[in-house]
Order: sequence, then structure tokens, then C-alpha cells
Amino acid sequence: MQRLLLLPVLLLGTVSALHLENDVPHLQSLETEADLGQDLVSSREQERDLALTKEVTQAKGEEVKASACQDASEDEEAMESDPAALDKDFQCPREEDTVEVQGSPRCKACHYLLVQTPTTFTNAQNICSKCYGGNLLSIHSFNFNYRIRHYASTTNQAQVWIGGILRGWFLWKRFCWTDGSHWNFAYWSPGQPGNGRGCCVALCTKGGYWRRAQCKKQLPFLCSF
Repeated sequence: MQRLLLLPVLLLGTVSALHLENDVPHLQSLETEADLGQDLVSSREQERDLALTKEVTQAKGEEVKASACQDASEDEEAMESDPAALDKDFQCPREEDTVEVQGSPRCKACHYLLVQTPTTFTNAQNICSKCYGGNLLSIHSFNFNYRIRHYASTTNQAQVWIGGILRGWFLWKRFCWTDGSHWNFAYWSPGQPGNGRGCCVALCTKGGYWRRAQCKKQLPFLCSF
């Protein structure tokens, strides 16, 4: 009688064991899928973090480029806000350090002057304004550029300042003239202005081409008034 009662118990134990063995692969499969899901989520998070890092790096790079072109405008703002900074040790060029440049036949009232004493772009603009009531020279045609190059070559310098300057930020950066006239002509050297450095424009005395230059560089300059 006892043996008959034990038989169903043994059968139930065997069936339960078989069910457990069958469930093991299924449980392992679920665990594997969960692990893969976690790996996928982690991978996506890493990609997102890398993308954000790249965007931040690019933004910082653009800020560095923009700030490098901000030096000239900051100098100008400082001079305008503090006239005493200009008056301190400020002297107009001596007559023997200047060369009068023949003007355009179309503008008999226009006067141009080559100042042979090297100085920074900002100081050059201030001298043109304070000493002659004008601005650094703007150029609007090939013929006039050729005439100016002829006079500039007498300085024995490789470059002279003209009135072009890069202003603005990022996609809104553009070249303009300090006298406010329209930028309707340019005579850039090969590779310029894209591969140039600096935010101010200098005219090469050989060839008459234009190049970007650091505004703190000291060069002779041309005034118009």
C-alpha cells in the first residue's frame, strides 16, 4: 500500500525536474536578451556623449577663431571709449615721412597720403582720422589699385595697410572698409582670404595683391581724406 502511494509522488518529481530543465534554456535566453538590450542602450548613450563632445569641441574651435578676429574691434572700441589713450604720446607723422599720392581724375577733391612710418592697423586708422580728417584708404577698382601699388612700392616694405577689416561673427563675418564705403572690389592673393590669418587687410607692394594680416602688425599705411 505504501509503495502504491510513493509511486505518484516519484512521478510528480520526475515531471517537475523535466519542466525545470526545459525552462533553463528559456531563462538563459531571456538573460542574454536583457544583457544585449543593456549593451545596446549603453552603446547609444556613448554615441550620444561622443556627439555632444564633438559639438562642444567644434563650438569652442569656432569661438577661438572668432575671438582671434575680435582683437582689432576691441582695440578700436577701447580707443573710442578712452580718447586719452590716443592723446597720450600721440603725434602726427612728420611731413618728410609722408608721400602725397596722385588722386583719381574722377575725384579731384580726393586726397591720398602714404605714411611711411610703420604702425598697427588701429593706430594707422586713428592717425588718418585725427591728423588728416579721413580714414585708411578704400579701393574700388583695378586701375586705382594699380596706381596705389606704384606709390606703395616706394616704402621698401613688403606690405602697407589699407582700410579693409573683417568684422562680424561666424556666418555673418564680412570684409568692410573703415570709411563705410561699399565693398565692391577685391584683389586677393592666391589662397586669400580663406587661408589667411588676421582680420586686417594689407596691400602687397609687389603685385598689388591683398592679404589678411594680424592687426597688431606694424606697417606703413595709406590715408584718404
